[in-house]
Amino acid sequence: MRIFVGGLPYNIEEGEVRQQFEKFGTVASVNIITDKMTGRSKGFGFVDMENDEEAKKAMSGLNGMELDGKKLTVNAAEDRKPREGGNRGGHGGGGGYNKRRDDNNRW
Repeated sequence: MRIFVGGLPYNIEEGEVRQQFEKFGTVASVNIITDKMTGRSKGFGFVDMENDEEAKKAMSGLNGMELDGKKLTVNAAEDRKPREGGNRGGHGGGGGYNKRRDDNNRW
């Protein structure tokens, strides 16, 4: 089961998150989401646990827990929804011809 973990301290390591969840069962993977530009944690991540019952125990046991002064939000991860709007290419807008117009001289 994939679990969302929010409210993580920005300096936390994946091993620390793994230790908290292993108290409830087998952890398949831990992934802390980081900013692509800075490499800094975004304060949330995902934990995959092999057994659904163990995952549910971890969610109820860790949700609301305080870790390094931050309150954790721990719940079942939702499937990622496709982004709306299609192509977000960089065509910009408008531009066009912007010649100062004189009412007496219409082109």
